[in-house]
Amino acid sequence: MVQGTLEVLLVGAKGLENTDFLSNMDPYVVITCRTQEQKSSVASGKGCEPEWNETFVFALSEDVPELSIKILDSDGISGDDFVGEARIRLDPLFVEGSIRPMAYNVVKDEEYRGEIKVGLKFTPPTQDFAEQEETIPGGWKESSY
Repeated sequence: MVQGTLEVLLVGAKGLENTDFLSNMDPYVVITCRTQEQKSSVASGKGCEPEWNETFVFALSEDVPELSIKILDSDGISGDDFVGEARIRLDPLFVEGSIRPMAYNVVKDEEYRGEIKVGLKFTPPTQDFAEQEETIPGGWKESSY
């Protein structure tokens, strides 16, 4: 079972399909890690090549096979438009510990719709002094002194 902290560095995107016909789109990202979901700021007027440079932290308490990154276009009047999605397998991250920012394909309707640049870091839980002490029956802890 994987436990620890997952840090996601959302750098930017390029080559995205513009969903606004009269102006530049205002993209933002929704990152989903199992049941946890976090939203980036809106890159107002940045169109097809937005930059965010934001970090998101997720607490992992069970196995997580992949990370889902959805790109949407913020529309004030109508509903937000779905631009595309990238799915990132996390198995290599758990082995390596970190993956430098790299581009992942953004897909919509099984077609390539651009790239999103993301960096990842996994930190397993650290044991503090209290956890290192040996517990004896009755809930008492025996000191190692």
